[in-house]
Amino acid sequence: MRTLYVRIVIIFIAITLVSGLLSILGLNVLYWVKLRASSEASMMKSALEIRQLYEETEDLSQAEYLERMARTGFQIYAVNEEMERVSYGSPFRHIRLEEDMMRAVLNGATYDSHEAGGRLQPVTRLFENSVRNTVGLHVEKDGHDYAWFIRPDLERQIGDIRILVAWLLGGMFVLSLLLIPLASRYVVRPVVKLTAATRRLAGGSYDIQLDVSRKDELGQLARDFENMAASLRQLDAMRQQFVGNVSHEIQSPLTTIQGFAQALQEGETPEADKRRYIQLIGEESRRLSSLSHQLLTLASLDNEGQQLKTAPYRLDEQLRQVLIMNERQWSAKSLELDLQLSEVIIDGNEGLLHQVWLNLITNAIKFSRAGGRLAVRLHEASGESVVTIEDQGAGISPEALPHIFDRFYKADAARSRAERVGGSGLGLSIVHKIVLLHDGTVFAESEEGKWTRLTVRLPVGLEKRNA
Repeated sequence: MRTLYVRIVIIFIAITLVSGLLSILGLNVLYWVKLRASSEASMMKSALEIRQLYEETEDLSQAEYLERMARTGFQIYAVNEEMERVSYGSPFRHIRLEEDMMRAVLNGATYDSHEAGGRLQPVTRLFENSVRNTVGLHVEKDGHDYAWFIRPDLERQIGDIRILVAWLLGGMFVLSLLLIPLASRYVVRPVVKLTAATRRLAGGSYDIQLDVSRKDELGQLARDFENMAASLRQLDAMRQQFVGNVSHEIQSPLTTIQGFAQALQEGETPEADKRRYIQLIGEESRRLSSLSHQLLTLASLDNEGQQLKTAPYRLDEQLRQVLIMNERQWSAKSLELDLQLSEVIIDGNEGLLHQVWLNLITNAIKFSRAGGRLAVRLHEASGESVVTIEDQGAGISPEALPHIFDRFYKADAARSRAERVGGSGLGLSIVHKIVLLHDGTVFAESEEGKWTRLTVRLPVGLEKRNA
């Protein structure tokens, strides 16, 4: 199996090779489309000037003149009427020109290697040291005909530059091959570290430290990964706390039930105590049943997601029904009811929202002092229904207020009282979850020792959820 490092190295090398081939192809296209005509014209112009200068020169023989021209940077291949051939300047490596073409030039024709070679020759043809890569002209002097085949001596004119360019290109290619593995290792190293961090995370180690100082995508990925690890650490801590809380909430009533059941089995308990023990066993059993029901409710709400079924209904009527259901409780405490319920129709899950009002109102009754006031208000504002439930009781401390919607959270000052009335610390968590499922908000305000107010804001219609 190829590693990411090997794959990147292979890809970079392939890119280098393909780029080189495409550059050569592009150079050929550029030459034949843009530069070929000017190159041909320049070569032909030089040859014509050499011929004209010879025809105007009287005191030099052809051999002497061509030797001098060769020393200025040209290669010349001369053919006379007897087909005798002489080279001047650097020797041609290839003399591959048909005799018919030579005779044609002797008879007055012009030879152009670009025209004779076709239109699809590579640009490297410019550097071919061959007689066929020349310009052929007819020369007549003193009654004799000659054919001169002329080309610039590129090795002499730009030989050092060609060597420098060759070394430059070769050096660039070799250095690219050497640097590609180093650059690939630099690119792959953060991914390797991230892979190792993933393995540690999968093994339960959340103490992850990555290079988050980078400003590129890998740096952003490292920051996101560390944030994910921190979230998972928090979730794991919450899971452990949740398991501990559930174990405590279950173990406490079970211990009570087992103790009273054992006392009853011994048979030496007075009749009055037996009735009290049986009553307490019943209360603890109901407490366990309530805890089980609340846990199932939370599990169901966690899986509810977008499958929430809603329908329009009168919210003010639902609040009145909940108050009627709890009339015995608030009457027993002689609470003064302050009801201000406007007629409001909302679109929601009536059964789930019934649990919200039942939890909030029963909590308000539990923690109200006798003879106090219980206020339940409903009105509509800015497309939302606003429900406030306020009691006059012990209130909540500023330290505990931000945590009252956490699962199993119970403020220390109120814990013993909550346990006496069967509280498990899950009621407000259920309220919070249901309100969130309805795209609403719930928040609490309190003044310790005086009052507590909970406010629930819910969208009246479907517009917000479908936005």
